[in-house]
Amino acid sequence: MNYVECPNVYDGTGMSVFIAGGISNCSNWQQDMIKLLEHADLTVVNPRRESFDITDPAASEFQIKWEHSHLDKVDAILFWFPPETLCPITLYELGARSMARHKKPIFIGIHPDYKRKFDVEMQTSLVRPEIQIVYTLENLAKQVIDWTKS
Repeated sequence: MNYVECPNVYDGTGMSVFIAGGISNCSNWQQDMIKLLEHADLTVVNPRRESFDITDPAASEFQIKWEHSHLDKVDAILFWFPPETLCPITLYELGARSMARHKKPIFIGIHPDYKRKFDVEMQTSLVRPEIQIVYTLENLAKQVIDWTKS
């Protein structure tokens, strides 16, 4: 596995996945996912960085632009909805990326206690019915690993 963390730049080479999902006010599930994917033959692109000052408008602008750019660069996107927060930005990114005109592989995992689980399930079934939603990080990682082998 290769690893790119914001603010570093992914150069677009090799099979890649962006790990989208809750960052603010939730556990660092990204580190668990990185560990689960550590033996996969791909580049993991992580927007969650070691330190980030959300009160700095310039830093926030850079972060948003970095995420937008890298969501376009990667081959696939993994979405995780943790239970601690509603993840409004993640919901927005999922909606923007899962529209019918975007056909890159998308993997969706939802913690069983995520409060808008039904909404994500229903919206996904209407727009991208081929997506198989899972409910653990382990199963989400398995989907990505299986995809790298196909």
